[in-house]
Amino acid sequence: MKLDQFKNYKKFLPVLIGGILGYAYYHFIGCVTGKCPIQSNPYFSTLYGAAVGLIFVFPSKKKKES
Repeated sequence: MKLDQFKNYKKFLPVLIGGILGYAYYHFIGCVTGKCPIQSNPYFSTLYGAAVGLIFVFPSKKKKES
């Protein structure tokens, strides 16, 4: 049971970290003029960062079984 919980955390952690980094990008770098659609809105930058983190969850290749 604990191994299954670890797999769930392993899938959720990159999404959480991506969301935090997306918000940090908005907060520290951002867009002063408001013309940047992703950088000027904290919700969009957080969702964009979470989406980038979600990309790391999906496997790139299937493992061959020997």
